[in-house]
Amino acid sequence: MLLPCEVAVKSLLPPVRAAIAKHLMTKYGLKQVEVAKLLGVSQPAISLYNRKMRGKALDLEKEAEIKGLIERMADSLVNKGLTPRRFILEFCEICRTARAKGLLCSLHEAIDPTIDLEECQICMSAKLKCPA
Repeated sequence: MLLPCEVAVKSLLPPVRAAIAKHLMTKYGLKQVEVAKLLGVSQPAISLYNRKMRGKALDLEKEAEIKGLIERMADSLVNKGLTPRRFILEFCEICRTARAKGLLCSLHEAIDPTIDLEECQICMSAKLKCPA
């Protein structure tokens, strides 16, 4: 049985990174190498995000609230106002929001068929708090 956090790492973290990379390259004109350094990933990973070959499990563009959180996070990254602790807290906020909206449920079920979505409802009904 997979925990919701495991599903988030596999299915949410890459699209969030892809959205941050896109925002940094389009709004600030950063190069892939610069974005990779800010995100702590390789330049080839940024290239894969850019070509939509990685980070496409979820379309976060249509989720205005999540898109706003991602853009705020990206802006803070480029303005050097994001400590590692703050990065974690902001990602946890994005994750909580996505989970509360039920965005990870079908992915969770696809990865772990033992999950019964009608019975689960954990992410959408719980007041999820990140311990960080």
